Amino acid sequence: MSNQFDVIVIGAGPGGYIAAIRAAQLGFKVACIDEWKNSKGGPAPGGTCTNVGCIPSKALLQSSEHYDQAAHHFADHGITVEGLKMDVSKMVARKDTVVKQNNDGILYLFKKNKVSFFHGRGSFVKAADGAYEVAVSGDKPETLSARHIVVATGSSARQLPGAAFDEKLILSNEGALAVTEAPKKLGVIGSGVIGLEMGSVWRRLGAEVTVLEALPTFLAAVDEQVAKEAQKLFVKQGLKLELGVKIGEVKAGKKGVTVSYANAKGEEQKLEVDKLIVSIGRVPNTNGLNAEAVGLKLDERGAIVVDDDCKTNLPNVWAVGDVVRGPMLAHKAEEEGVAVAERIAGQHGHVDFNLIPWVIYTNPEIAWVGKTEQALKAEGRAYKAGSFPFIANGRARALGDTTGFVKFLADAATDEILGVHIIGPFASELIAEACVAMAFKASAEDIARICHAHPSLSESTKEAALAVDKRTLNF
Repeated sequence: MSNQFDVIVIGAGPGGYIAAIRAAQLGFKVACIDEWKNSKGGPAPGGTCTNVGCIPSKALLQSSEHYDQAAHHFADHGITVEGLKMDVSKMVARKDTVVKQNNDGILYLFKKNKVSFFHGRGSFVKAADGAYEVAVSGDKPETLSARHIVVATGSSARQLPGAAFDEKLILSNEGALAVTEAPKKLGVIGSGVIGLEMGSVWRRLGAEVTVLEALPTFLAAVDEQVAKEAQKLFVKQGLKLELGVKIGEVKAGKKGVTVSYANAKGEEQKLEVDKLIVSIGRVPNTNGLNAEAVGLKLDERGAIVVDDDCKTNLPNVWAVGDVVRGPMLAHKAEEEGVAVAERIAGQHGHVDFNLIPWVIYTNPEIAWVGKTEQALKAEGRAYKAGSFPFIANGRARALGDTTGFVKFLADAATDEILGVHIIGPFASELIAEACVAMAFKASAEDIARICHAHPSLSESTKEAALAVDKRTLNF
């Protein structure tokens, strides 16, 4: 097989494998390089998302949710459960099966679309004759070349200074997803997505969970009204949240981990836990890329510098996903991957960074797109707000989950939808309607005038849109 390609993609996470497949569909000869390994040493494409992120965390969340429902809510439906117990090792095994199915699915798509896959680490060698040489280090070292390179090497968990990950006691997302026994006491540093989701899993299975957050406000990036509701609900569920803390020494010992910290009042505290999840953000993964060999420009964070079209400072070298600016979200990486493949083909790939939805898969789920109310106030933009609670939704009552609400923000003059925020059941699914509406510059009235199925949770989006103009149908 020739090692000459039109496009080489380094990394097979959501941005990389999507870029490779789309480029192949557009008629290019494509290679994709990825070093992730499964437990047997074989290839495991899919990046952090598939292997130690989005997919496995959702599998564990679903399993723990089933357990929580059986333990606390089945009786409301007339279902009696005796001798309920949780086999954590089997739960983890199911998670691993789900991950493998996704790995295998990506390999199948590579084969179907004639993408050549190379298992190993990809790194730049040199630029020569209008092309770039890329080394593959692994069981079968090779050197490939192509005119176009797409870097999609993702990100890694940020370590807390003085508390390196050992993935046994001090855990990143990777270690948090490999726990085989519910800890009695679990600590979480950082109230971001990973910390809250994993904290939710183990709380449902009996762990006493304490979340330590440095910021004085909970979920600062979320609409303030939604964040306050989420904080109230999480505390009611049993999560202990401490905000405005300053982390001191973190010591791992034979019996667990001790975290010394100052609370919001400046008082010295100690938290002793069996395991500690550190969830304080992620850093771009450019180590080992050998960017200096070709003069690829990185910023002070180690991220690859790109323009709005994902072009780097080098001709025909592109970068997408977590390794560049913007939100570190799998679906953002996918959109950039498609756009770059189309731009290489001379088409007009498009990504609207203002319309990327965000989701936290806790219970209740939290999802949003567009501007928050505090952002609009800071901009001085005139707006209208409307909200509708799920407690007034018939489908939510039938589901037995009436927590939360839908909130619309619209321009005061034009009624154009500026932001939609949802906390409640299936928020991750409901937010898609808002994304479609905002992509076509819809008004709140447009949503209000569209027929929604009855009974459905989506009726709450219609009601919230109506409420922008102080109207309601009161389903």
